[in-house]
Amino acid sequence: MDAQTPVPSGHGTEPSDPDTRSQAAQLKGAEVTFGDRVLWHDVDLTVHTGEFVAVLGPNGAGKTTMLRVLLGQIPLSAGTATVAGHPVTKGSADIGYVPQQRAMDTLAPIRGRDLVTMGVDGHRWGPRWPSRARRRKVDDTIRQVGATSYAEAPISQLSGGEQQRLRIAQALVTDPALMLCDEPLLSLDIRHQDEVTLLIDQARRAHEIGVLFVTHEINPVLPYIDRVAYVAGGRVLVGTPDEVMRSETLSELYGSPVQVFRRNNRIVVLADEEHGPHEHGEHQAGTRD
Repeated sequence: MDAQTPVPSGHGTEPSDPDTRSQAAQLKGAEVTFGDRVLWHDVDLTVHTGEFVAVLGPNGAGKTTMLRVLLGQIPLSAGTATVAGHPVTKGSADIGYVPQQRAMDTLAPIRGRDLVTMGVDGHRWGPRWPSRARRRKVDDTIRQVGATSYAEAPISQLSGGEQQRLRIAQALVTDPALMLCDEPLLSLDIRHQDEVTLLIDQARRAHEIGVLFVTHEINPVLPYIDRVAYVAGGRVLVGTPDEVMRSETLSELYGSPVQVFRRNNRIVVLADEEHGPHEHGEHQAGTRD
């Protein structure tokens, strides 16, 4: 069951013929090693434009590493990685990146608008000359995410949900083909989790952006995702939630008994603590890959 895509079962919004769409990102025969340790291997995953893929799995399995490969920060040991049909490069405008919500220094003078503007040229050296076109693009993107009313405020004074809206705007401002989201719901309350997830879903639909969304908590994203990439034991299983989130499927992937329950439209995964998440889907773990 090394990285493979089961036959789609029609869950959610998965198009009837996804192979006809363009590719936002692709890993083919991909492997990452650190010294003698193989983190994962033989990974085949294509994220199509307009597709929402959740990346799940236990701590340390390599979920965030998958994003870092596509960002050009970690090289593959084998296989290939492409974004929008091109080999990965650092600072690619084809990628929008949404990180975890994190506390900001209360003395930092940066405004919400400044954070979004960094998405345009934050990867370049030296100061940028003012540009009407750039300001108009930043204004339009801030408006899209509903953050106009607080865009001039210091970002350290904004709530976690407001900060994440601006980070989504930062990711969208270059009109990317791919949005990489690394635990963007962590530390947010349920209301802000729902708002941020809905905003990302609306953006990917409006702009035909492929989304690769790392999370420990599947339930906030369950109504929106097309497929799951479940990382465990050096392998990645890809399929719809109904195909992947099953007791027999995850038990084989982990190599130990795993029980999957659906309760009140939520998914609960129970496994022993040594081999997997104790109650994946009902709590959030703070440790990153």
